[in-house]
Amino acid sequence: MPYPQTAPTGLGPIAQQAAQVLYQHRLVSTRQLHHLITPHHTRTEYLRRQLHSLRSAGLAEMVGRRQSGQTELLWWLTEKGATAVESAGLLPQRPYRMSPEAALGPLQEHTLATVETGLAFVDWARRQDHECGPLDWSPETAHYYRADSRPGEELCLIPDAVLSYVHTDSKAKQRALLTFFIEVDRTQMTIARVAQKLHAYAAYHAYTPQPAAGRGIRGHRPSIPAWRYRYPAFPRLLMVFTGASQARLDRRIADLRSLAANDPTLTNTGLRAGATTLFQLQEQGPFAKIFTPVLGLPQTTDAWLRPVSVAV
Repeated sequence: MPYPQTAPTGLGPIAQQAAQVLYQHRLVSTRQLHHLITPHHTRTEYLRRQLHSLRSAGLAEMVGRRQSGQTELLWWLTEKGATAVESAGLLPQRPYRMSPEAALGPLQEHTLATVETGLAFVDWARRQDHECGPLDWSPETAHYYRADSRPGEELCLIPDAVLSYVHTDSKAKQRALLTFFIEVDRTQMTIARVAQKLHAYAAYHAYTPQPAAGRGIRGHRPSIPAWRYRYPAFPRLLMVFTGASQARLDRRIADLRSLAANDPTLTNTGLRAGATTLFQLQEQGPFAKIFTPVLGLPQTTDAWLRPVSVAV
């Protein structure tokens, strides 16, 4: 894996890789960094030394939070650290900058839960000899579209993460690239508001830009859905629930499915969305029968999860 080329001399490759992960995911705990970067190390001491070397160089900062009676350190890049990663030109630039206030703010738990969701995919890929690494998901990527219900407005869909995963079937000797939209729900909003997110995904799925008028183009110009310019197949939407007991989350998923089933605007959408809990994702992996389809057949199944994939 390539590392930033502008980091100060004396920083090891683990520190440089940590800088990349912090740049992409904004706020990550020591435990999460350990599982993402140094899973082959039994203990975290070496990683901790590398993180503190980033801090000593003014590239990273940290804050503690209480978790299960213990203090856990959360890390982010300073402006200097973000500039160093950007100068290497190895990652897409992100305008977002973390601050001590934001690290301790109300979005802290949601940011960490999104990283935890990506980590579940990384962990499963390692077990199955698939490919999904610490940089294979990108948080809060904007997707612009227009909708008939709001003429004249440019709307923006921002998933919590867009994740890429290379699935390998060793028996069939096939590899396929799978892409997922991920939404993480920590029970902080009403289920009705969660259900409303489905409308944005359905509208983006259906949105087809129209050719600009007055350009003198002769003949019929085929219309292509906007998503096809970014994805070979429309990503499946994974809705991951956490932050409460399994029983409460199960009820929440059932309520979401009920709301979607009774929404006439979602009846004929081509969107495929499934819901599960973070605990189930961590314990059984993303290809187990843990997802309840939000639209379509009521039984829990994994069939909807297998998109039309692209061989790699």
